[in-house]
Amino acid sequence: MNSRQRRGVILLLLSVLCALGAFAGVISVIGEVNSKVGPEVVAYRVKSDIAAYSPLDAGKFEQVTIPERWRPPTAVTDLGAVKGKIALTTLKKGSLLQADMVVDRPKLQAGEQEIAIMIDASTGVAGKIHSGDRVNITATFKGKRPTDPDRSVIIVVNARVIEVGRLTPVEKSGERKGTPEAVPITFALGNKDVNRIAYAESFAEHVRLALLPPGTEGSVPPADRWYTLDGDK
Repeated sequence: MNSRQRRGVILLLLSVLCALGAFAGVISVIGEVNSKVGPEVVAYRVKSDIAAYSPLDAGKFEQVTIPERWRPPTAVTDLGAVKGKIALTTLKKGSLLQADMVVDRPKLQAGEQEIAIMIDASTGVAGKIHSGDRVNITATFKGKRPTDPDRSVIIVVNARVIEVGRLTPVEKSGERKGTPEAVPITFALGNKDVNRIAYAESFAEHVRLALLPPGTEGSVPPADRWYTLDGDK
């Protein structure tokens, strides 16, 4: 083997050693990163913004994987946990779903029924009345005869709201006045109040809600539940 061949062999060996050193360095870096990050686990994030108090289902979330050490202890790992629940606050797109972001949907009590009605957005309910709130429900009626005064009636006192839907376009029908948008609101009520609500939605000019302070139960004397303009004279 001449000197040129020996130099070639030496350079080849040096190249091999350098390659092995670089490979070992990469393996070392990967190992260090893995030791710091750790294994990945499953979590879920919000696909698009979800309004507060909206009902939740699995289709509103997508599965992601994140390092276990970065997953919060409250992170939801099973979407079965959101079944029958509602959003406690507005959930932003891309947010990691956590157990403290959701609450159980209010349940019916003995003797109660669910009834949903559309409330005009012009009454100011959008964004102000939420699941669990208490409201008084007032309906306004035209006089049966031209000589009869129009009247306003508090038809239900202390109604419990169990769900507030999304703003929905509605069509005007007949002579009934309204706005192009309304909000479906579901109440938990007894039999008589269910009938009152159904009657008001069918025959009243307007149905309005009056929000009660948190933690209080409204009480309206019977004499104060009816109002006509003549009563102020």
